[in-house]
Amino acid sequence: MIETPRPRASSASRITLRTADAAEAKKLHALITANREEGHLLPRTLGELAVHANRFVVAVRARRIVGCAELAPLSPHVAEVRSLAVDRQARGARVGVMIVEELRLRARREGYEKLCAFTHAPGYFSQMGFSIVPHSWLLEKIFTDCVKCPHFRTCGQYGMVVPLDTARENAVHIERSDTQPAAAPLA
Repeated sequence: MIETPRPRASSASRITLRTADAAEAKKLHALITANREEGHLLPRTLGELAVHANRFVVAVRARRIVGCAELAPLSPHVAEVRSLAVDRQARGARVGVMIVEELRLRARREGYEKLCAFTHAPGYFSQMGFSIVPHSWLLEKIFTDCVKCPHFRTCGQYGMVVPLDTARENAVHIERSDTQPAAAPLA
């Protein structure tokens, strides 16, 4: 049984994070497609989004989905942040960071050892503790998705990884609590 955590909200921006459901597949598809048209993402079909909707975290503001990303299992040890998309009007409010942090917590809770992302914007993920690694270090991704991708031999994305060990997470939490006011969200 998959446990769905309580929605978390940021009072400053009134963003709530929660698990998506299959009925929201069209909204996820529209958001991902808009980001794809800007050159940020690979395509996703409406059908696969409907099937995997429960793996998505959505950011909601005033009952409108303004961001999403999937926690996609690649192996028993590795999960991927996939299809991270934020509505253009919500950018700059750390919506993507909040979503990635929630995915990191869920991945650790589900027993994954590392979280990866493939991105054209490595600086964005490095600010959240991810490190650039050779694609060959993520064979789970290559054999699951990359070999089927039309850009396989010409991929312009960076492979990035963050370990999900508890000691590191606790150190990051302590560091953040020293630098942010108590009422600020962790993302």
